[in-house]
Amino acid sequence: MQPTDALANWLTDWPMALAHSRFSAEHHGDFPRWQDAIDAMPTAAQLAAGSPQLAAGAVGCSLGYGKDGSGSTNAELLRKLEASLQALHPWRKGPFQFGSIFIDTEWRSDWKWNRLAGAMGSLANRRILDIGAGNGYFGWRMLGAGAESVVGIDPTLLSCMQHRAVQRLLRHPNHWVLPLGIEEVPSTHAFDWVLSMGVLYHRKDPKEHIRQMYALTEAGGQCVMETLVIDGPAGLYPKGRYARMRNISVIPSLAELQQWLEQAGYSNVQLIDLTPTTTEEQRSTTWMRFQSLDKALDTTNPSRTVEGWPAPLRAMIVAEKGSA
Repeated sequence: MQPTDALANWLTDWPMALAHSRFSAEHHGDFPRWQDAIDAMPTAAQLAAGSPQLAAGAVGCSLGYGKDGSGSTNAELLRKLEASLQALHPWRKGPFQFGSIFIDTEWRSDWKWNRLAGAMGSLANRRILDIGAGNGYFGWRMLGAGAESVVGIDPTLLSCMQHRAVQRLLRHPNHWVLPLGIEEVPSTHAFDWVLSMGVLYHRKDPKEHIRQMYALTEAGGQCVMETLVIDGPAGLYPKGRYARMRNISVIPSLAELQQWLEQAGYSNVQLIDLTPTTTEEQRSTTWMRFQSLDKALDTTNPSRTVEGWPAPLRAMIVAEKGSA
């Protein structure tokens, strides 16, 4: 384990043994390959990595390069770094920038962050839980906005491995992404902010997901709910695929989503953004070479998915948990 895998001492009852056990070949057959790629990365010292740059759209750091013990050239160190990062394909959330290496991820997550940042305001001294964190991109941006610490959870092991690779270069002591689901996290510790971005429509019981969020939100704290929605009076419960995705349980209407948040106990529910997803914001790149949104839309009518459903529309909502 890297030092950054050690969780904050104020979350002593979290299931860290379970999380650590999932960094293994027994849990995922590709783990050894991913770990080998990370182990092959030049170190931050070899690359003369600069301070983390967390306020820019592309999270990363400058690289002064240098030489390793065998006398490898600057260009060779950079080649090794890029090969290791590419071995962790596909990169979904980002972008990232390490020296001249630009990780052009599937999602322009910086666009989403720009929609959210103003509503979150100052994050100074805030402890944040990022549910479905992916590789931790939004956590880095929140740390750049002053957050004290960010704990991310995501059951996708590759996302956690990508975070490990980024941590190898940025070396931040207060950011974690762990292979856990929200149902495995005890509610004995609450957070000033709880984020659920791109998760709700994958949950079989979305109301329970919101109740779990509420239990993990500190009294006087806030949540961010970002999800697909339907612009209409009723939600969509696709029995087959939606935009080629198999695991979509529900896409609520805005009214349903607000009602669910209020039923869980949240108040002052505010819609801060409603944006159709475009093929400029989500697309295939050299760092995510699989099919993306353009293959999920009707070529003759991009306002519909290939299945005939309304094209993706994403809402971002901020709500509060009253003080005790």
